[in-house]
Amino acid sequence: MDVIARIKDQLESHPVVLYMKGSPDFPQCGFSAQTVQVLKACNANFMYINIFDEQEVREALKTYSNWPTYPQLYIKGELVGGCDIIMDLHGKGELAEMLAAAAATEN
Repeated sequence: MDVIARIKDQLESHPVVLYMKGSPDFPQCGFSAQTVQVLKACNANFMYINIFDEQEVREALKTYSNWPTYPQLYIKGELVGGCDIIMDLHGKGELAEMLAAAAATEN
C-alpha cells in the first residue's frame, strides 16, 4: 500500500485523526500539546499518528492536505486545520459540536 493510500485508509477508518508530533501522553511540541489538551477537554475519541514515527506520512501529508505544518486534525476525513484553528473553534464551542456530529465524543 502506498503512502497516500495509507493516509486515506487512516482517515476513512477513524472519525477523528490527529497527525501530531509525539503522542497524546508525550507531545513533542507545544502546538501538538495544546491540540491534545483541547481534544481531551471535549472528551474526544481520536486516533493519532506520531509523524516522527511515520516519516513517509509526514512528507506525503503536506502534499495530500496542502497544509505545511503540524498538528493536523481531520474530522470525518476532512482537514479541520492546525492548532490555531482548533483553538479558535474550541473557543467558539464549534469544535465540540463537530466532534459530537462525528460521534467521536464520550458522554
